[in-house]
Amino acid sequence: MLRAGLGRRSRCCGGLWRSPCPEAAGGCARALSAASAFPSPGSGGGARSGGAPPAGASNVKPLDGVKILDLTRVLAGPFATMNLGDLGAEVIKVERPGAGDDTRAWGPPFVGTESVYFLSVNRNKKSIAINMKDSKGVKLIKELAAASDVFVENFVPGKLAEMGLGYEDIKKIAPHIVYCSITGYGQTGPVVQRGGYDSIAAAVSGLMHITGHEDGEPVRPGVAMTDLATGLYTYGAVMAGLLQRYKTGKGLHIDCNLLSTQVACLTHVAANYLNCKIEPKRWGTAHGSIVPYQAFKTKDGYIVVGAGNDHQFVTVCKILNLPEVSKDSRYKTNTLRVQNRKELIDILSTRFSEKATIEWLQLFEGSGVPYGPINNMQQVFSDPQVLEGSIYITQKLPYLLQAEQTQFSQPFFKEEVLQPSNHLDDPPLDLLQQVLHNGLVMEMNHPTAGKIAVPGPGVRYSEFAMSHPKPPPLVGQHTVEILKSVLGYEDDAIEELLCTGAVAQHEVR
Repeated sequence: MLRAGLGRRSRCCGGLWRSPCPEAAGGCARALSAASAFPSPGSGGGARSGGAPPAGASNVKPLDGVKILDLTRVLAGPFATMNLGDLGAEVIKVERPGAGDDTRAWGPPFVGTESVYFLSVNRNKKSIAINMKDSKGVKLIKELAAASDVFVENFVPGKLAEMGLGYEDIKKIAPHIVYCSITGYGQTGPVVQRGGYDSIAAAVSGLMHITGHEDGEPVRPGVAMTDLATGLYTYGAVMAGLLQRYKTGKGLHIDCNLLSTQVACLTHVAANYLNCKIEPKRWGTAHGSIVPYQAFKTKDGYIVVGAGNDHQFVTVCKILNLPEVSKDSRYKTNTLRVQNRKELIDILSTRFSEKATIEWLQLFEGSGVPYGPINNMQQVFSDPQVLEGSIYITQKLPYLLQAEQTQFSQPFFKEEVLQPSNHLDDPPLDLLQQVLHNGLVMEMNHPTAGKIAVPGPGVRYSEFAMSHPKPPPLVGQHTVEILKSVLGYEDDAIEELLCTGAVAQHEVR
C-alpha cells in the first residue's frame, strides 16, 4: 500500500509517483516507459491478461467484454464490482492520486505496506489515478463513461452532478450506460445528504436492536453485513440493468442504499412487526420462533444445534439420551417448545456440558439434524469443505491425495503443499479427510505484497471457473495503459496529463 507519506512524493517524476513535474522532457517520458514495462494486469497467480479469454478457450465468462467504470470506495461498492470482475467484467477503478481508496490506509494488519482490508475486496480490477478536481480529470471520467457499459459510484447524492458527472450528465454522452448509485439513504428524502456508514445503517435499520445477548446491549455484527448485503444487491441490480438494456436498448439509473438494503434484509423480523405488531428482542445465538436452535456450551467449546421440525427434535433427544424429554407434553410441538423455552434449554444445556465438542459432533454425524461447531478462523480455513478447488491447492492434487491417506489433523500450507500439523484444536478428522470441496480461497501474486490469499466468491458454475484472479492494483498502476487502450491517447497527450497532475501513474522500482 502507498500511504499518504509515500503517495505524495512528486519530485520531478522521481520516487514512486508521477505527479506534476517541471522536467517534463525526461521525467514524463520515463513514466510512460515504466508503465509500458510494468507487468500486465494479467500477471500474478497465472492470471490471464485482458477481459476476454483467448480465442477458442472454453472458459468464457458471462461478463467478458463488459466494461465497468468504478468510482466507489471502501466496501459496498468495491465488493460489488469485485464480484462483477469475477464474472469477467473489465473493472476500471478510479482513485485519487496518492492516497487512493480510503481503505488503503485501514490497518493494521498490512501485508508489507498493503492494507489487508483493501486487498480483500479489490481483485480483478485496474486502477487509474485521476484528479477529479481538475477539469481535465472530469473530462477523462466522461470519456471513460462513454466507453463503458456500467458506471458505479458511491458519492453523496448531488456531489457528482455538481461536477457534471451525475446520471443526467452521463446519460447525454452515454445513453447506453447502466448508472448505479450507492448511498446511505437513497436519492431523495430528508436525510439523503448524510454519509452512509455500515454501523449507522445497522443501527437506524434496527439490525443492532435485534443483535446481541438476550440480556445484553445492542451489538454490531462481526463483519459489515449491511455494506456487504448492499454490495450483493448492487451486484444483482447491475446484472439486471444489463439485461434491461439488452431488452430495451437503453441504459438506466439504479438507486442502491444501505438503509433500504438492511430493512429489506430484516425479512421475517420486520414482517412480524408489520403484521402482528410484535416488537423483536435480542436472542443471542437463539431463534425467536424455533426451539432448540442455538449454541450450547460443551466441556471445551460450543456446538450449534437446530431442530427445525418435531422429528428432528426427537432425534436430538435420542442423541442426548433424553427420551423422556421428547415425550414430555410441554415439548411435543415447536409452538410448545417456544412457549416453554427456558425449561427446555436448561435441560439441554446441562446435557451438552457433559461432553467435549468433538464427542457431540461424532454423535450428531449422519443424524439428519443441522449441527456444527463454532470455529475460529484457523479452523474455518482448515476445513476441506472450504478449501477444495482453491487456487492454493488445485495444482497440487497428487500431494493432496497422498495427504488424504495419512492421519493428519489441521492442515496448513507450506510451499503450496498440504502438510500435517499437531494442533490440539483441530476440526474433526472426518471433516479433514473428506474430498476437498468448495474452493473459497484465492491466491494471487501482488506486485509489492507478494503472495496473498483472500476469500473467493461463494458461487460456482458448471460451464466456467472462477479461476486465475488478477491481484488488487496499486494506486494508478494502470493509468497509462487505460489511457492508451481504452481512450486511444497518444504519448504526448498522456505526458501532458501526467505533468499537470490530472492523472498519476504508479512506478515500481
